[in-house]
Amino acid sequence: MPNSRFRTATMRCAALLASAAALALSGCAPAGAGERAAAVAAPDDDRPVVLATFTVLADMARVVGGGHVRVESVTKVGAEIHGYEPTPDDLRRAQDADLVLDNGLGLEAWFDRFVDRVGAPHVTLTDGIATLPIASGAAEGHANPHAWMSPDAAATYVANIERALADLDPAHAADYRANATAYTERITALGERLRDELAGLEPERRALVTCEGAFSYLARDAGLAEASLWPVNAERQGTPQQVARAIDLVRDRDVPAVFCESTVSPTAQEQVARETGARLGGVLYVDSLSEPDGPVPTYLDLLEHDVHVIIEGLAGEEAS
Repeated sequence: MPNSRFRTATMRCAALLASAAALALSGCAPAGAGERAAAVAAPDDDRPVVLATFTVLADMARVVGGGHVRVESVTKVGAEIHGYEPTPDDLRRAQDADLVLDNGLGLEAWFDRFVDRVGAPHVTLTDGIATLPIASGAAEGHANPHAWMSPDAAATYVANIERALADLDPAHAADYRANATAYTERITALGERLRDELAGLEPERRALVTCEGAFSYLARDAGLAEASLWPVNAERQGTPQQVARAIDLVRDRDVPAVFCESTVSPTAQEQVARETGARLGGVLYVDSLSEPDGPVPTYLDLLEHDVHVIIEGLAGEEAS
């Protein structure tokens, strides 16, 4: 059963979609429509419009698209994707899109009703991926949606994007194929670096302890045990019981560093670090890219940043 955050987001989404439909019929632009919406409707750009649900997928599509398509993201940089609340303007942009890309696996709790209202082709980028289950909590046993964090699984995302763009725009299919091949090679190289540089760690130190359970796929790729303070989409984050379990694991395995994600509070993980002597190894990025002048403006930057922080933290060195 979906947790209460899923239900609340869905109810809010339904109300917003009703408002959006009224706006669309009236032809009135919603107040506060931003530059991103204006860019989609720019009259002097006749490229196909691809709308992705969040910034990571949008960046992947831009790389594979290579300039032949105009790519937009529903959510902005820094947004928490799970509980996002679509706006009437989001629906308007989706109705103007030529292709809509989502992650699937329950990540975008608001998406099913959202996409049912638009006529654009819709591709779920996790189709074909061997999923891992959420380990605990209200969504226990459901597929963990954060598969893009795996360099191995990312190849499937890229292949699905390539096929979707080739179907949308056959004239540039060869370019999409070449871009996807080069992109996959760079992503794969980061996964190989992570495995190679962690291979020498003592077995008990091979554990990735994060705030949210968003790293199952990356931990699998790297041969690391995964532990988190709370599961995906938990209603309560960093309860005393969760913190105590993490403290015991870090002490028992002598894990040198623990980590937290950019979109959640590190307070509970800071307590784990204080109680165990482990370092807070650095900020990891998962659900969102940064602004262009930030640390992770692209998906490759996100992977490279996280790989660097994890390697430096678990090797017992100070992350830079």
